[in-house]
Amino acid sequence: MSVTEMFSYIQGFLSADQDIREDIRKVVQVLEQTAREILTVLQSVHQPSGFTDIPSKCLKARELFCTVRNHTGELKTKFPVEQYYRYHEHWRFVLQRLAFLAAFVVYLESESLVTREEVAKILAIEVDREKGFHLDVEDYLAGVLIMASELSRLAVNSVTAGDYGRPLRISNFINELDSGFRLLNLKNDPLRKRYDGLKYDVKKIEEVVYDLSIRGLAKELEAGGDK
Repeated sequence: MSVTEMFSYIQGFLSADQDIREDIRKVVQVLEQTAREILTVLQSVHQPSGFTDIPSKCLKARELFCTVRNHTGELKTKFPVEQYYRYHEHWRFVLQRLAFLAAFVVYLESESLVTREEVAKILAIEVDREKGFHLDVEDYLAGVLIMASELSRLAVNSVTAGDYGRPLRISNFINELDSGFRLLNLKNDPLRKRYDGLKYDVKKIEEVVYDLSIRGLAKELEAGGDK
């Protein structure tokens, strides 16, 4: 093979790779738009009137996840299954956002932590990397950490809305989450930095709970629970 032929072959390979990346980008753009729509629906829970209608907002979000599943199904067909990590950078951010949104919906519904398996099911993707397009464990953890930040905001807005019990429950949940993350030896720098942010979320929520205690509202809730 001559030098010209060799470089022509390389150019063909590069062109094919660029075509794949462009196809992936188009689907990812649609996923990002749907993620923004879901976020818009869920953000309304932070409004004073939003606390009274959380179930319907979660239902609307789950309906939008149907659209997400259609597009993740399309995304799977855009690249060779064994080359997931070659193109991972293109959908990593949107998958983390979708994992956060799924985790937030599940928390609003049940005040529990969504599992990686549940997120994968909501997004219609795999858990095991051997099966192809899957939810990488670090993307799942990043989504959970984004949710923690959203819950710290929810704790503050709960007080504004007159829901004094919710910050206490959020505080217990976030403390358990923090304890869980402390068990992990995180090597991924972006994930480690995001985990560092969890410490500020814990502190922010503790300040809300402390303020409720100073005002005597926490004791009133405890007394009401005892009755």
